[in-house]
Amino acid sequence: MLVVKKFGGSSVADRDKIFNVARRCIEDYKAGHDVVVVLSAMGNTTDDLIELAQGINPHAKQREMDMLLTTGEQVSVSLMAMAMQAMDVPAVSLNAFQVMMYSTSRYGNARFKRVDTERIHHELDSRKIVIVTGFQGVNKYDDITTLGRGGSDTTAVALAAVLHADKCEIYTDVDGVYTADPRVVKNARKLDVITYDEMLELASLGAKVLHNRSVEMAKKYNVELVVRSSLNRSEGTTVKEASNMEKLLVTGVAADANTARISVIGVEDKPGIAFRIFDTLAKNNINVDIILQSVGRDGTKDISFTVASGDLEYALKILEDHKERLTIREITHNEEVAKLSVIGAGMMSNPGVAARMFESLYNSRVNINMISTSEIRITVLVAEKDIDKAMNAVHDGFIMSE
Repeated sequence: MLVVKKFGGSSVADRDKIFNVARRCIEDYKAGHDVVVVLSAMGNTTDDLIELAQGINPHAKQREMDMLLTTGEQVSVSLMAMAMQAMDVPAVSLNAFQVMMYSTSRYGNARFKRVDTERIHHELDSRKIVIVTGFQGVNKYDDITTLGRGGSDTTAVALAAVLHADKCEIYTDVDGVYTADPRVVKNARKLDVITYDEMLELASLGAKVLHNRSVEMAKKYNVELVVRSSLNRSEGTTVKEASNMEKLLVTGVAADANTARISVIGVEDKPGIAFRIFDTLAKNNINVDIILQSVGRDGTKDISFTVASGDLEYALKILEDHKERLTIREITHNEEVAKLSVIGAGMMSNPGVAARMFESLYNSRVNINMISTSEIRITVLVAEKDIDKAMNAVHDGFIMSE
């Protein structure tokens, strides 16, 4: 059996934790399995490196940032190999170049194109534990790239897919996937099973357990994931394709304060204007989420939408630069907002989900600014100061009442 095991930064933050992870990997190895380990940088290494770079050059090119940030993973994989060797177990550390994990050329947010398996198979055939750097790839210029924060999850899934692994285990500092953030919602419950679609919605909407692109890839290649704790032996949560079993009405509640609302006021009320606005943003790699358009009056209309907080400044500049072409009279924005979402495959066959969510928010005196829906999700925009209260209210309204 071939097992891919990924450990996050908090799981390898110091010497004792490194040896703890080494022992867990060696257990599978001694049981006769082939073991591939993917590691993130130790503890807060990536944040520390970003802070260091900011002190040198606040406007550093992303290529150089990728060169810098990928050193964190090289430290953790080499130390892990040393730990295993100290325990008389053969192990080898490999970076993205040595494996050849080819990626697109977008520095800071690259995507995998293909992954060679020859080197890994060679090392596994030599009965070594193979330890691979997460979060990084190699582009067509032979430059090293990073996959975005949380990208080590995607590395693990990519390797599990190309190696046809029997298991892909994602180890974190929590026991699995919960119905809500247990740090905010004290009665949040751990889920035994969750579908790819539900997990993708949760990951995209603020749940920090898995990188959303890793879930996309797992679904595409049918890689069954298990999210579990590196600190205990609990079974964790399995992420897999939907079953025919009766689903809970709502599987989870997610919140995301990393959002901002932009409103373009007084644009011409005629065909093609909305397309031009959002096409302009898309061509500048700005993702837009919730969209609300007012009813046209006097030949004009207003359009509001949300973007990630980190894209706000750039999005405002783009809109300002194209203000006349896009017929925008005024641009306003609000950073003190947050998204709250309920997710569940059971929503498809049950009416009244939105009404129950809105009732929970009304009872907690939380005002709704914008609404967006899909087959398995309802998202509302609320004031950031109300997000914890809103999250608890909605969780109690759904999860605790089932």
